[in-house]
Amino acid sequence: MSVRIVLGAQFGDEAKGKIADFLAASARHVVRSAGGPNTGHTIVLPEGPVVLHQLACGVLRHGVTGISGPGMVLQPFKLEEEIQGLKDRGLLRGEIVLSDRAHVLLPIHEVEDAWQDDLRARQRPEASLGTTKSGIGPAYADRASRFGIRLAELSRPAVLRERLELLYATKTHLAGLPSIDELAARLSEVGGRLAPFIRPTEPLLWDAIARGENVLLEGAQSALLDLDFGTYPYVTSSHPTSAGALVGSGIPPTELDSVVGVAKSYCTRVGAGPFPTEEAGERGEYLRRVGGERGATTGRPRRCGWLDLVLLRYVARLNGLTSLAITKVDVLGGLPEVPVAVAYRMPDGSTLRDGPPTHADELAAAEPVYEQRPGWPEFHERLKERIRREGAAALPAELRRYLAFIEDEVGVPVEYVGYGAHRDETVWLGPPGTRRRPVAIAAWNG
Repeated sequence: MSVRIVLGAQFGDEAKGKIADFLAASARHVVRSAGGPNTGHTIVLPEGPVVLHQLACGVLRHGVTGISGPGMVLQPFKLEEEIQGLKDRGLLRGEIVLSDRAHVLLPIHEVEDAWQDDLRARQRPEASLGTTKSGIGPAYADRASRFGIRLAELSRPAVLRERLELLYATKTHLAGLPSIDELAARLSEVGGRLAPFIRPTEPLLWDAIARGENVLLEGAQSALLDLDFGTYPYVTSSHPTSAGALVGSGIPPTELDSVVGVAKSYCTRVGAGPFPTEEAGERGEYLRRVGGERGATTGRPRRCGWLDLVLLRYVARLNGLTSLAITKVDVLGGLPEVPVAVAYRMPDGSTLRDGPPTHADELAAAEPVYEQRPGWPEFHERLKERIRREGAAALPAELRRYLAFIEDEVGVPVEYVGYGAHRDETVWLGPPGTRRRPVAIAAWNG
């Protein structure tokens, strides 16, 4: 039995969904623990690409249960469309379970999200966060303020009406909201259709662990967007860390076996916020074009740059990473050299190696110190076929040295490598063994 967490180790869009789907092949339960329709986990199946927004990737595999956990905020109307879309394509192969404790994200939250970001932009243009306008922040804010509505309450009309009236009393600043009668009726109807999927999920997981079944916790967003430990205020509204995955699933920390951090061989970011290694010119456009870097949820072009080991070391310590999955190595194939940021030079002349400054404006002022690593050959189809046949031994020697460099710098072994978009284009490098810690970590001075 194992309980494993897969989480993003950068600013998001690291191909977490691809790695989670790869590991779901040996899991009995896959749990999404946070976030909502602001995420887009893309998985390329033989039948074509699938983008999951609110469902765990386990629903794509026979014999696996995909759980949308209690830490999520679920938009029920979009969720129903997502489920029906999988059914129409014949891709709903696993079981769907929705936590009765998950909170409901309402259309009024989407309106409020847009209103809030517009308010920031009008007050100070650079203060706009560039959110997905999915309503995530307002939904989590209502949850924390105890105005929220949970999935379990969709089947209790009197309670639902009472909660809606209380919630609407806090939204008088918003124009164009649907009437309470209209929204209550729609929620009751969709709640009835989703009812077969809604149940308590913590006992289900506790019993699965007791039976020795494998459980995979699938992170949404990424550690550098954590509400407390990310690049605040340019963050999400939940906790996409290993600790957050446990809270958002109801699994106690004593049951956890391993934490896999997913990072691209380069780096991207969507929306506003500091990005020290960003390439705004031709090289950034090259990464965007070759890597297909557009948001799966919004379609927005991603900002692109180079691998940042300062941030990766920080994420490794924060989350207790036991191994890394390095993805999209094929995108860099054919480059003569690959820059990697190994430190920051700060405006006061100091150098940072093991973590970012606390303040976003200070991180934005950091100057990356790059080390140039030798590139590796292009990933043509013959090379990919050889890797499928021979495994990790077929990876180019220059790439293996790049991965070893990451291991030595971060102190965490690389266990998985993604070398293409398709489900089968991931290779396991072997068991990580004893966790490797950095040889020397400077005192924290954040």
